[in-house]
Parts: sequence; structure tokens; C-alpha cells
Amino acid sequence: MERKYHTQMEAARMGIVTPELAAVCKKEKRSYEDLLPLLAEGKMVIPANINHKSLDPNGVGSILRTKINVNLGISRDCKDYDIEMKKVMKAVELGAEAIMDLSSHGDTQPFRQKLCRECPAMIGTVPIYDSVIHYQRDLMTLTAQDFIDVIRLHAQDGVDFVTLHCGITRKTLEQIRSGHRKMNIVSRGGSLVFAWMSMTGNENPFYEYYDDILEICREYDVTISLGDACRPGCLHDATDGCQIEELIRLGELTERAWQRDVQVMVEGPGHVPMDQIAANMKIQQTICKGAPFYVLGPLVTDIAPGYDHITAAIGGAIAAWSGAAFLCYVTPAEHLALPNVEDVHQGIIASKIAAHAADIAKGIPHARERDDRMADARQNLDWEAQWLEAIDPESAKAIRESRLPEDDHSDTCSMCGKFCAVRSMNKALAGELIDIL
Repeated sequence: MERKYHTQMEAARMGIVTPELAAVCKKEKRSYEDLLPLLAEGKMVIPANINHKSLDPNGVGSILRTKINVNLGISRDCKDYDIEMKKVMKAVELGAEAIMDLSSHGDTQPFRQKLCRECPAMIGTVPIYDSVIHYQRDLMTLTAQDFIDVIRLHAQDGVDFVTLHCGITRKTLEQIRSGHRKMNIVSRGGSLVFAWMSMTGNENPFYEYYDDILEICREYDVTISLGDACRPGCLHDATDGCQIEELIRLGELTERAWQRDVQVMVEGPGHVPMDQIAANMKIQQTICKGAPFYVLGPLVTDIAPGYDHITAAIGGAIAAWSGAAFLCYVTPAEHLALPNVEDVHQGIIASKIAAHAADIAKGIPHARERDDRMADARQNLDWEAQWLEAIDPESAKAIRESRLPEDDHSDTCSMCGKFCAVRSMNKALAGELIDIL
């Protein structure tokens, strides 16, 4: 049966409850009446390319559970697609809702098509990365049409959202050259757009031909993730004029997309001191009229290489509590190397902890139910019930089993043994002898 709408946003504006929206309502335990207006207004999105047949749909919006994105993909120095698929499977197993394929080497299309054919998570890409690889030509030889054609190729393959750095213009070139940033532009896609404009003398093609891009996204229902090329790459650069001016432009581009029924997310910082995170979220909500905010971190300090999954989780929890809807995970390998499977595992768990903590603080319906069940399981010293509620049950189980107490390990652990407060209280309240020695 032929669809009567092009995009999820258009369907919502027509009052149509799509199968994807129905699935999201069930997952979020929300009614159609709650979510349909938000989808129509652009305050939530359901990235769902018409060609992604294996998709298990999810909604992204501040009123919903905070979602997690996992970046992966091969590079010239790490080019094993089998390892990348292991990362994909680990991400899906751990409950990540989205995967971004950031491959920058080799034959990228078969891997991207495999993801869209087999992976239930939302799939995202950054088409400018793939442009040089697809055409096998240096950046400055590519034309605006070349970039647009690659966006169409990704849309045809089934990608649910694309990051496009539409918000920097030739004015940004002068801002960066004459500015006082320590880290200039740290966005890989943003730096490529900057370099292309510098070398060719042309305007940003993603800005100049934005209307053409909207037509492609409307045709395939691809959500645009408006990339923040000027996101701060260190605390010194946070919330500066360059970042905010680009955000203003992204707000204008958001409204232009909505006029064509195209769904939009807006990407955000970056490296931001803790005391500036809430303000950044509020500024975005105001300028971008409530479009879902998708943040990398934010990382709250610059001095923790090897532990940036923790610095990002701290910032991510504050950001999501303050209105961000979508957290891009950060792994221990951030700033150092392409993450391996274990790095991916650690990054996802850190991000999921941040997201869940924020959901509790925001009062997302049913968010705290798992915590309450965990409290019951701990009070009952029921280890199997604790594994059922744990974010990472295998790691928790492995730690306990590697360090069991010498005796009577059915109810205690090797930290306290028979000095366990929960055991003592249970026995005391039951009128039983509390045997310690």
C-alpha cells in the first residue's frame, strides 16, 4: 500500500499514526496524543529511512528516554570490517539505539548497506567523509554536486540520519583565522568543509544547496543532524562567539527543514565546563525551537586521556538533565586511537549510566522502576535478581564470581562477609541470631 506521506513529520502533521510512531509509543509507554504533536512540531524525531527495512524504530526528544549513539567504522590504520561488525553486535547487545558509520577508508558502501540491511539500530553517517573515498579524488577536486550525490547515495542505501555541517560559511573562515581559539575546528567534517572552502574559494556547498539536500531527505525520510563544525574542542573555546553564531544559523536551517517536513536534530558541544552545560542546552532549545539536541559528551575536563568516557558521562548526565535528547558515546580511546571492542563496551556503559541518571532526574515515566527493583533485590540479597536489573550484568557477575567469600557466599560478598549490613538487618528484624565469628 502506497504511503500517503513522505516523512514521519509530515504524517504527524496529517494526524497519521505511523507504524514507527506506534512502536515508539509502546516503548516509551506514552500515548499517541502525547507524542503526535511533538513529532509534528519537530520537538521529537523518529529517524526511519524508508529503505531501512530491519529498523527497530526509536524516538529522539527531550521528553523521551535519553538515547545513545555509537560511533564506529574503519580507518586507513584499522581496516578490519569483521572487527567493526563485532562492535556493531556489541552495541546492539548493550542497547545502543543508534550507530554512526564513520568509515574513512576502503570500499565503504557494502558495509553501510549491510548495516542498513541487518542492523535494527538507527544508522547515521557523515557523507563528506565518504566523498573523497567514493570518488577516489582529493578534496579540492570535488564539486558541490559531488557532495550532494553522495548524500543521495547514502539515502538510497537506507541511512536514517546524516550529519551535515551546513552552518559554517565563508564568514566563518575569517572568524577562525582572526579569532583566539586554542583548538580552532576539531570537527572532522567541519574541518573538511573549512578546507574545501579555503582551497576552492566557494561557499559551503551544504549551506548553498541546502534546498536540494532537503528534497533528498524528504524523498527518503532521512533525518538531518545539523553538525556543529565550531563545537569547542577544549574548555577554553566553550560557548564562544564562533560556536554561538553557528548555532544561530543552525536554528534558521532547522526552520527551513521543517517547512519541507524534514526531520532535524541539532548537534552540540564538545568540551564544556560543568557550569556552562545547562546554559548551552537552554540556548539551543531557544534558538532551535526545541529541536532535539544531540551532544558529544560534553567533556568536562581536557586532562583525562584514557578516561574520557568518564569525563563525557559526567557532562552527558548534566546535558541530558538540562534538555539534551541524544548522547554520542565517548570511549577510553577518545583523542588516542580507534576504539577496540572493549573500548566500545566501556563507552556505551558510561553513556547509558549518564542517560539513565538524567532520565530519573527529569522524571521520565517509569525511569526509576529498575532502580527500585534493584533495591528490592539487594535488600533480599538476591543476586540473580540483581543481574536482571544491572546495566552491564555480565561485568557485575564476573567481578562477584572472581572474588567470592570463603564461606556462606550465597548471600554475602567478599567486601563485608558476615559483617554485611543488609544481612545483619534482615536477621535482626526477623529476630534471628546474628552470627559473625
